[in-house]
Amino acid sequence: MKERTLVILKPDAVNRTIVGEIIHRFEAKGLKITGMKMTHLDEDILGEHYSHHKGKPFYKGLVKFMMHCPSLLVVLEGNHAVDVVRKLAGETHGAKAAPGTIRGDYSLSNQCNALHASDSIESAKIEIKRFFRDNELFDYSRIDTEMIYAEDER
Repeated sequence: MKERTLVILKPDAVNRTIVGEIIHRFEAKGLKITGMKMTHLDEDILGEHYSHHKGKPFYKGLVKFMMHCPSLLVVLEGNHAVDVVRKLAGETHGAKAAPGTIRGDYSLSNQCNALHASDSIESAKIEIKRFFRDNELFDYSRIDTEMIYAEDER
């Protein structure tokens, strides 16, 4: 089932210059980039994005961290994209994430864990609309689709 999902490559990934490594993993898996931009997230949009964490002890620190420098926002598309990206990302806390996952390979932290990934199809739709306008998303065919999916999966 073709889906879109949002990934935010956080300030630690940008500062540590590992965004190329992370994007490569998604593309090598067969996911298609349908939108991407670098932006400095502000307190308003972070307040909306992390509204479910408001009032928690780590909230202010999280917002401050996310405003530290630009983040890279990426929309990925593919069959079961939400689940695939979550599995590639690994457990939220980098020290607990399995080796071979992005967080398992690049993080030791719960906050500085390289990326945010939408946790459901519904969340992905809301988050993509939060960060991207329709004209910033692209629909195109990868030329290697026949090598990524069987005929009945396309």
